[in-house]
Amino acid sequence: MKDFRNKIVVITGAGSGIGRSLALAFADEGSHLALSDIDAGALQETLDLVAPTGSELHSKVFDVSDKEAMFAFAKEVIARFEKVDVVINNAGISMSDQPFTEIDLALFERVMAVNFNGTLYGSRAFIPFLLQRSEAALVNVSSIFGLAGIAFSTAYCASKFAVHGLNQALYQEYRSSSLTIHSVHPGGVNTNIAHNALGAKGVADAFHTQFLKRAPAEAASTILAGVKAKRHRILIGTEAHTLDLAVRLHPVLGGTLVNTTIRKKLEAAQREQQSA
Repeated sequence: MKDFRNKIVVITGAGSGIGRSLALAFADEGSHLALSDIDAGALQETLDLVAPTGSELHSKVFDVSDKEAMFAFAKEVIARFEKVDVVINNAGISMSDQPFTEIDLALFERVMAVNFNGTLYGSRAFIPFLLQRSEAALVNVSSIFGLAGIAFSTAYCASKFAVHGLNQALYQEYRSSSLTIHSVHPGGVNTNIAHNALGAKGVADAFHTQFLKRAPAEAASTILAGVKAKRHRILIGTEAHTLDLAVRLHPVLGGTLVNTTIRKKLEAAQREQQSA
């Protein structure tokens, strides 16, 4: 898909971070937008930022883990625009850094519900409409945590591996169709996901210091370029490319090296934070 002018683009989790940057980037390309978020105030801020571009807008506040709400949203988008060209399942949450045996399973299940079920419902609700177009794109946001298992991040990894698996299967299913499937794996992007992590206990600042340094606008730009180039796997940041290569060359050793590096950096940041 080389040209986004007058395309109808759906973005979940559009209230902040990568979702907001995607909305602004597509608006600048001349797209019309259907945006959602669970946070009404944050979503309105995005709408206010996008409005001067002249893009036609539709919005809805809902929880992507609510299946009925997602399917209702899809129907609203078609009723409003009569078509949809690009769908980006971006909404997601994380959990704090915790040993597996100490995790509140209700929080684990909440992460799975938003990150995986939200992507599942969004894909299922919109694919029938996307297939009606001569060209269309489904963009599902996984993570570098969907490429390698990271200790003490079992809930987030499980949800993002599930998204990655869904993307792989959808790619094979629709590879001969007009619909392109894109699996997005961001590295460290400076969003609110760590600060808003479920069960957070002071880890967020250290995590931001060490890992979440890339601007959301840079991630959005990479995603747009990836969709234009019809790249199935869209890696964002040098750490994403490095991790992807490491686990491809040696899944076990590569994953172990990555875990060791992450733990050392995070522990150093926590010590610095505690001594400040």
